[in-house]
Order: sequence, then structure tokens, then C-alpha cells
Amino acid sequence: MVEKTTATKIIMFCFGMIPGTLRKHFFIGLMKAFYFISPRQRLITFHNLKNAFPEKTMKEIITLAKKIYRHFGIVAAELFDIPKLKREDVEDLIDIEGLENLKSALEKNKGLLIFGAHFGNWELMAVAISLIVQPMLIIYRPLDNPILEDLIKWVRATAGSKTIAKERAMRAMLRTLQKNEVVGLLIDQNVAWQEGVFVDFFGRPACTTDGLAILALHTEAPVISAFMARQPSGKYRLLLGKEVEIVNTGDRDQDVKTNTQTFMSVIENIIRQYPDQWLWLHQRWKTKTSQARRQR
Repeated sequence: MVEKTTATKIIMFCFGMIPGTLRKHFFIGLMKAFYFISPRQRLITFHNLKNAFPEKTMKEIITLAKKIYRHFGIVAAELFDIPKLKREDVEDLIDIEGLENLKSALEKNKGLLIFGAHFGNWELMAVAISLIVQPMLIIYRPLDNPILEDLIKWVRATAGSKTIAKERAMRAMLRTLQKNEVVGLLIDQNVAWQEGVFVDFFGRPACTTDGLAILALHTEAPVISAFMARQPSGKYRLLLGKEVEIVNTGDRDQDVKTNTQTFMSVIENIIRQYPDQWLWLHQRWKTKTSQARRQR
């Protein structure tokens, strides 16, 4: 179990004492304020949305952007309820779709790779899977803020999952898969050109981590997607996808790119269904193909 720092204990206690509805109103208000006082993030959001949905008017883009900020206010508020979650609570809070896909993949006895995105409530997703199936090894990029870093690591560990920074994760991932356990990765964020491959994402080349494709090809572990989508009722739906068919022609570079494109197409499809639940504030298309060509 990850030990809480004093700061994490204070934050969890203070916000945990606030009733859930009131806490959501507070964080929604906080995100509304952030929408207005941070023009840089707001413009990034507008730019990303307009490029992804060129058919939408600017009025529609602004309306969608405000819904996105509201959604992440709700996600932030719910973070403080996650450590209290028990296995018997999962069915009351979450509808599960595709659990048989996860179980049949584990029956192959090669471990399981689960990929997702910063979509819906991804922290709740990790804990829910750990409770209903088994704890996961979660691969992540450490946060710059040490207090927030400690808080998130502790929340993820409450259901028994382990976290490890992506820079030193390979051995741990291989050991986990050899024990027929689960590795979870979020693969939707921008990476430097030397850390990934360019694939199409909402009609534009997006530099995407190639780690999942490389690991799948090397270990032959089955790969499925997982997304925790918030429904209009406020309840969540855990969507566990069918096993992704991994292309392995022997041409390593092309196979990595082909499979990475497949993963990102799955992510794009779910975002199109719930466009207000993805992290559009992130500079997803920051790395340009010209950077890679210039360096080479």
C-alpha cells in the first residue's frame, strides 16, 4: 500500500468531509473560473475542437468546450470518493459492458494489455477493474506537481494496483504479463517524435507512443480497450472492448505503425460518441512531422 504524505491526508480529509453534491458544485465552479482566467488552455481547446469537428460552428464549439470543463470538474470532485469504493459498490455505480472480453483474454494465459485514454473517469476505471477482476500494473507519466502526484498514486493504489513511471516500466510489464496479470496504459497523449510514431487522429498526424504495439508484438499478449463513460443519469458505463487483432507481418516498423493506428482509431471512435469527456485541453498535436524529418 502506498503511504500518504501529510499533504495528501489533509486534502483527502478536507474534501472527503464535503458532501458529494456540494463538492461537485465547487469543482464545477472552479473549472468554470479556470475556463475564463486561463485563455491559453481555452484557446488550445477551441483549436483542437475546431480541427476535429470542422463542421461545427464557433457557437457550437464554445458550448462543447464549456461542457468539457464541466465534465472535468465532476471528475475532480469524484476523485475523493474513489478510495472508499468497495467491490460490492461497483454494480450500483457502474454498468459493465464486455466483461466477457476481458475474462476470455486472460484465459489465454499470456497476460493482458488494456489501453485507454484520458476520457470519462479514467481513475475510477482503473480502480473498478482492479476490484472486479484483479489489481493492475498502471504505466504512467509522473506529474510535475509532487502533491498531486502523491495524491493520484495513493488513489490508484487503494484497490491494490501498482504504478510505475513509463521510463523504467519495461521489465515490470514483462514480469506482470508472464504472471498472467494486467497491464494498463493510457496512450492518447502527445509524445516527442523519437518516442512514438505518427498516426491519423481526427484527420491529423498525431505522434503516439509505440510502446503498446511493440509490447503486444513481442509478448503476444492479448490487447483490449477500456473506457469509463459517464451517462446522462450520472452513472458510469465501463466499456471493455473486444480483443484487438494484432497485425504481425514481420515488418516490425510497419506493424508497429499499423497496430498503433488501430488503437488510436478505437480511441477516436469513443471520443466521437462522447466528445465532452476527453481532455481537449491537452496539446495532442504538438509534435509535428517536420520535427522528425529535420532531426533525421
